[in-house]
Amino acid sequence: MPWGIRFRRRRVRVRTTTVTKHYQIYKEQSRALILNRLEHFNQFYNYSWNRVAVRNQRRCWGSCSAQKNLNFNYKILFLPPHLRDYIIVHELCHLREMNHGPTFWELVAEQVPDYATCLQELRNLDRQGLRATQLQKMSEANTSI
Repeated sequence: MPWGIRFRRRRVRVRTTTVTKHYQIYKEQSRALILNRLEHFNQFYNYSWNRVAVRNQRRCWGSCSAQKNLNFNYKILFLPPHLRDYIIVHELCHLREMNHGPTFWELVAEQVPDYATCLQELRNLDRQGLRATQLQKMSEANTSI
C-alpha cells in the first residue's frame, strides 16, 4: 500500500431507539418466563436443547434450529398466557419433528389441544402489526380486568 493513501475512519453513531430500550428492559424478564415454561412443558416431553436465545424480532415469535437452539421473541412476555404456552410448546416440539407434518401437530396437541385457535389468534395479532408498546398496553388492560 502506498504511503500517500490514508483511510478515513468513519464514526459510527449508535442510536438507541425506544424499541431497543424496550427490548433491553424486558429481555431478561422474558428469558425467565420462557425458561420457566420450557421446564414445565419439558417434564412431559423430556427433550433436550442446546441454547435458548431471546431476540428482538419483527415478525417471528419463535424458531428452532437444526442444532437444537431455541429462539424466542421477547414480546412473548406481553401475550396472553395461552398464546405464550402455545409458542413455547410449538418450538419445543420442533426438537423432535423439524417440520409441520401431522406427527408434529399431534405432539403439540398433547399439551395444547386448542392449538388451532391459538394459531389463528397469533395470525390476527400479526395482521394488526402490533408494536411492543401496543402489546404491553394490551397486556396491562387484560390483567386489570
